Amino acid sequence: MGVTETIFQNIIHLIDTAGYPGVGLLMMLESMVAPVPSEGVMPFAGCLVASGRFTFFWVGVWSTLGSLVGSWLSYAMGYYGGRPFVTRFGRYLLLNLHDLEVTERFFQRRGPMTIFIARFIPVVRHLISIPAGVGKMNLLRFSIYTAVGACIWNMFLTWLGFHMGTHWELIHEYGRQIDIFMIIPVSVGIYFFIKTHRKRKARQE
Repeated sequence: MGVTETIFQNIIHLIDTAGYPGVGLLMMLESMVAPVPSEGVMPFAGCLVASGRFTFFWVGVWSTLGSLVGSWLSYAMGYYGGRPFVTRFGRYLLLNLHDLEVTERFFQRRGPMTIFIARFIPVVRHLISIPAGVGKMNLLRFSIYTAVGACIWNMFLTWLGFHMGTHWELIHEYGRQIDIFMIIPVSVGIYFFIKTHRKRKARQE
């Protein structure tokens, strides 16, 4: 059984058991560093809308609330951890004070739009709230842009799932292929990130 298929089975089980709160919990985890793909949660919720068990309205409410709460928790990690966190643990995450300073300046200039756009980008949406907290982005603006972006993305995936209907099972059938497409770009991205980070560190030294 592939990684993706296992994750999807657990997602289906939780939503079947907990209903709307299960959707909210999963989207809360998705907005943090947990390996919970919104592409696996919301389309299945859309299938349940098609079956009459769920409604678009409550799926939207619970999923957006979950995304917002998860983003708040990640924001708090960055906000209260800040420089001491980077100084103490940054080397394990390939971060340093220079990264922190760049992040702070970036969010002061382009924070709101970055938060909004990040909700539509795989992987990035799992992590973006932490640098927003580190950069001390205004919490109200952060919450508004996060909620709007998350709601649009979540409901788009729900709409797709609504129209997928019984074809949902195709995701399980091609789970291993999906694993490959997930792992390869992430691995390549990590490789180039580490390479770039080491070159920059060498120049600074």
